[in-house]
Amino acid sequence: MSETSLEQLWAGWRRDYVVSTTDAERRGAEDGCVFCAIATSGPPGAGNLVVWRSELSYAVMNAYPYASGHLLVMPVRHVGALDELSPEESVDLWVGTSRAVTAIGAAYDPDGINMGANLGRAAGAGIPSHLHMHVLPRWSGDTNFMTAVAGVRVMPESLEAGWERLFEAWPPH
Repeated sequence: MSETSLEQLWAGWRRDYVVSTTDAERRGAEDGCVFCAIATSGPPGAGNLVVWRSELSYAVMNAYPYASGHLLVMPVRHVGALDELSPEESVDLWVGTSRAVTAIGAAYDPDGINMGANLGRAAGAGIPSHLHMHVLPRWSGDTNFMTAVAGVRVMPESLEAGWERLFEAWPPH
């Protein structure tokens, strides 16, 4: 019988951060939501990485992507949960997500596409107070030795180059 060990990385300082962040979220403190700032940053462009925008939703390149072409689609309005969306916002968010899938398919020709939402910090949301959908291309075997051995992702394309590809591939209304 072999013994399996799990390495531990101790970061005792993180507890204060986790507790304070959780408390702030529960109180509804919104100290400058980055997604709200992007929502009002002007028309789509390589400078703000917004690929598409409607009155109710927008799509933006993820600044910390899991893969080239990783998009975030979200409501313009600051809401943290699906049940806080109006019916119109729900439809528009889904339309934007659908168009993101189409654009990623056209721009990257992936083997598959991941899409989903992390609802709440405990579910993995980096910014849980502003609902957002992740849409990203995937390829068979796209986890290489750098990810497996070093826990590092190598991005073969700049965010600006990815923005250009997706903006050009975005389907018309």
